[in-house]
Amino acid sequence: MCTVCGCGDSKIEGHGHSHSHGHGHGHDHDHSHGHDHDHHHDHGHGDDKDIHFGMGLAGVHVPGLSQSRIVQIEQDILGHNNDFAGRNRAWMESHGVFALNLVSSPGSGKTTLLCRTAEMLKHRFPLAVIEGDQQTSFDADRIRATGIPALQVNTGKGCHLDAHMVETAIARLPVPDDSVLFIENVGNLVCPAAFDLGEAYKVAILSVTEGEDKPLKYPDMFHAAGMMILNKTDLLPHLDFDVERCISYARRVNPDIVVIQLSARTGEGFDQWLAWIVEGQRRAVAGKTR
Repeated sequence: MCTVCGCGDSKIEGHGHSHSHGHGHGHDHDHSHGHDHDHHHDHGHGDDKDIHFGMGLAGVHVPGLSQSRIVQIEQDILGHNNDFAGRNRAWMESHGVFALNLVSSPGSGKTTLLCRTAEMLKHRFPLAVIEGDQQTSFDADRIRATGIPALQVNTGKGCHLDAHMVETAIARLPVPDDSVLFIENVGNLVCPAAFDLGEAYKVAILSVTEGEDKPLKYPDMFHAAGMMILNKTDLLPHLDFDVERCISYARRVNPDIVVIQLSARTGEGFDQWLAWIVEGQRRAVAGKTR
């Protein structure tokens, strides 16, 4: 949780003030803005339409704060986030949008996976991408080069995307009806597990270069994920990685997790991944609420 790192909620960052505005997809809301200079400003990198959510109170120590107060802050943060996530989910369901929240450690190959996926699906149905990173627009630029609309969300010191950031990004893109929305979260196997963005599924991407024990070391993430992708399988001949043990560990924390093995570099194993997305998009369109 992000109680002390300060990235969880704009209401607890700085000396905030509230205002109301609409985001172009069916609901208005109030939210707070901190008064630090980096919040929501463009830092001169990437497209000027990118979103920069500034510097949280990272690393702040809270001596004397009781455990009960910390728990209450955590509950408040998640409750506030879940309100936005619920509205995001309702909007997506009403527009037939199949949203996937891609989560992983840095360097797992998320962006490479996403670029290849975009190239292979962009003629099937509309796609859109929300890219989350603390700084830079490098990953969004790679997605845009495929011809897919992408918006970078820079979180400053924040270690994850939250549902309010995603709502703001959806309005900026915009996200087409009957589309697949990929949300590439900040590289982190801890905090993104707790934050619902309104997605249909979390997809945890684990590179075989990281070690098969990750599902047990970061159980919250693999418990929250509907799918685990084992990426970089082309490197298995050169590594001491036990695939079956890794899958066993993942299913120990989440017996229902779907596992796909693939290589984003070579395309090996992509048929199963693409078929799963196509079926998800079909169900989202068929179940679109009116």
